Amino acid sequence: MDRHSVFDSVVSSFYRYYDVNTQDPVEPFHVEATYRGMDMQYMLVKKAKVFETENYEYVYFYKTDFLTKELYDMLEERAWADGMSRTHPHQNHRSSDVTLVIVADAIDPECENKAKKAKRHQSYNLGFHGYSAFRLVVCDLSNGNVLSNRRGSDLKKTVSSILKKEIEKEEKL
Repeated sequence: MDRHSVFDSVVSSFYRYYDVNTQDPVEPFHVEATYRGMDMQYMLVKKAKVFETENYEYVYFYKTDFLTKELYDMLEERAWADGMSRTHPHQNHRSSDVTLVIVADAIDPECENKAKKAKRHQSYNLGFHGYSAFRLVVCDLSNGNVLSNRRGSDLKKTVSSILKKEIEKEEKL
C-alpha cells in the first residue's frame, strides 16, 4: 500500500470543512488544516445575543516511512506548541483542539503504547474561557492498524474507513 496515496486521501477528507494549507505548513509537518466555527443564539434580533461560542481546531499531518519514539515525541511537542501559540482564550472561546495525524509505513512498538496514552489538556480561567485538548491518530500501513488516543477515537473511525477504501482500491488493481 502506498503511503502517499493514503496520506492524500486522509488530507482530502478535511477539505470540506477546514482551511487546508499545503503550501507553507509549520515545520516539520507536510500539511496543516484549520477549522473555525462560531455558534450564536439570539432573541428576535441579532443584537439581542443570548450567547456566542467559538471553536477552533488545528490539525497537523505528517507522513514517514518509519515512526520512531524520538520522531513521535518531537511531532507531538511541535503540534501542541504551535496549536497553543494560536489559541487566544476569551469569554466566548469554547475550545481549541490540536490534532496530529501521522501516516507511517511502519512504527516502533514503543510508539503504539505511547500513542494510545497520549494526553494533553489545558483549561483556561477554570474553564470559563474554554479549553484545549490533544487528539492523535497514527496510521500504521505495515499491518493496517489505526491507533489513537482517547480524544482521537472519532477521527480514528474516519481514518480507518479511508484506509479500508484504499486497501479495496489496491486489491481491485
